[in-house]
Amino acid sequence: MNDDFDPEEIERLIAAELARTAPAGGAADPLGTHPVDWRNLSPEQASTEWTTLREWVEWFTVRYSVAVSVVPGCWWKHGALVEELSALHVAHLAAFDDSDSGLGPIGWHERLALARTRLQHAGAGCSSGHFELKSRSWDAVTNEAEWDAWITQSHAGRDTVVSHE
Repeated sequence: MNDDFDPEEIERLIAAELARTAPAGGAADPLGTHPVDWRNLSPEQASTEWTTLREWVEWFTVRYSVAVSVVPGCWWKHGALVEELSALHVAHLAAFDDSDSGLGPIGWHERLALARTRLQHAGAGCSSGHFELKSRSWDAVTNEAEWDAWITQSHAGRDTVVSHE
C-alpha cells in the first residue's frame, strides 16, 4: 500500500464528488439563506435584512402564538433578542428548504423549544411597554497597560489566577 498522496488526484476526487452531489441545473446556492452579521451590515443591507426579519418575526409570533412576554413589540430594540430571532429565522429557512432531507422541520422545532427560554430572557421586562436596559460599557474598565502585557503571552496550559484588585 502506498502512503504517498497525490494532491492533484485528491483535488480531482473532491471535484468529482462535488459534481456528483450538486443539484441538477448548475451551481448550488447555499441551503436556506445566509446568516446575518448585524454588526457589519451596510445601510442598504440593513434595510433589507430588517424588513425581512420583521416580516418573519410577525409571522412566527402569530403562527406559534408566542406571548408578548417572550417576544415583545419592541423586540427590535433588544440586541440579544434580534440575534436569537435572526438565528431562528435562518434555521427555519434552512429547515424548510426544498433540498432538506425531511428532518429539517422537526429539527427546527427542537431548536425552537430550546430557544424559548433564551427568547424570554432576551426581551424580559417589556411585555407592557419598552423598558430600556442600561447598556454595558467597557469605557475605563480595562487597564490598557495590563492588557498589553497580557496579550504578548500565550497563556496556553497555565492555571491563571486573575486578581480583581
